[in-house]
Amino acid sequence: MTDAKKPINIAIIGVGNCASSLVQGLAHYAGRNDASGLMHQDLGGYSAGDIRVVAAWDIDRRKVGQDVAQAIFAPPNCTAVFAADVPETGATVAMGRLLDGVAEHMADHPDARTFVPADLPEPSREDVVRALKASGTDVLLNYLPVGSQNATEFYAECALEAGVAFVNNIPVFIASDPAWAERFRAAGVPIIGDDIKAQLGATIVHRVLTDLFAKRGVKLARTYQLNTGGNTDFLNMANRKRLESKKISKTEAVQAVAGERIADENIHVGPSDYVAWQNDNKVCFLRMEGELFGGVPMNLELRLSVEDSPNSAGVAIDMIRCAAIARDRGLAGPVLAPAAYFCKHPPEQMTDDEAFDAVEAFIASGAEGGAQADAETRRAAAIRAVAPAS
Repeated sequence: MTDAKKPINIAIIGVGNCASSLVQGLAHYAGRNDASGLMHQDLGGYSAGDIRVVAAWDIDRRKVGQDVAQAIFAPPNCTAVFAADVPETGATVAMGRLLDGVAEHMADHPDARTFVPADLPEPSREDVVRALKASGTDVLLNYLPVGSQNATEFYAECALEAGVAFVNNIPVFIASDPAWAERFRAAGVPIIGDDIKAQLGATIVHRVLTDLFAKRGVKLARTYQLNTGGNTDFLNMANRKRLESKKISKTEAVQAVAGERIADENIHVGPSDYVAWQNDNKVCFLRMEGELFGGVPMNLELRLSVEDSPNSAGVAIDMIRCAAIARDRGLAGPVLAPAAYFCKHPPEQMTDDEAFDAVEAFIASGAEGGAQADAETRRAAAIRAVAPAS
């Protein structure tokens, strides 16, 4: 961190597996020169060690009242422990708002696998806003379960009122919703979202291969991406009603880079089943069928196995720092380049190559340079889209 910059104070909504990996990562990389596993060791003058947890909310009785450093290891969290000795943060997990954050079917599973809501008073919006201001929060991270529409909107309102940047890691559409985007813009508050991409996960691999098909002139006729896992994310999504926005987010992430839009019946992208013994391990089965030169058929099959939450944390650590530099630069509303690179359902989709160039320009430039980089990237993409084949 440069002398001119202060630490980045973050608050966390939902102290689950993803939060556990992130907080472990902050301890793991603090004071290290080893950049292995990081996309950026230095991002806009901020290192991983410059991020501090100052507030957190959860609804599980095993986490509420605990320091974040202890709560991240409480059930039902089941992700890999790669930094067992996380120093106390000084931030105690407060009782959060339930709203639609816990699906009814979660109560049908053993306590060790599911959420156990605390019997405590829930905070008002004023309570959360007061805590954000008192803690000096710069960036608020949303790690609520998929399908938590009302709960996400509650905390988005809190971020607006408190004037803190909002990082929306889940597929509830806030940054990509024009009405919400305008509210953040009008309030002078930056937001990055929606729905975090993994560092090297199923959807990013699917997107890159889909883009490759298009660039090599191979028609992508049919594709599926089937994911299984055993964490609370997969258990929550066993309720298909909560899965709707997730399927939209994942499917559009792939459709956005296809050479031509794939018919709805020929594309299936999304979580497929909960397998308890997998814990935080996610396995993806991917099949893509295409047509080569002369219409000759081909197919590709791939199996990918990753620890789900560290895979997310490797991206979240950059989203936090991009949100901080957006705030430092006085940007408001959706921050387009980081959203396109880090999220599945950003306000404006780009190919991953284009998004990489745009986010590097955003990091290296001032506010105007970053906005210009976004505009230039979109203009280049539009030119390529209408250019005749050579």
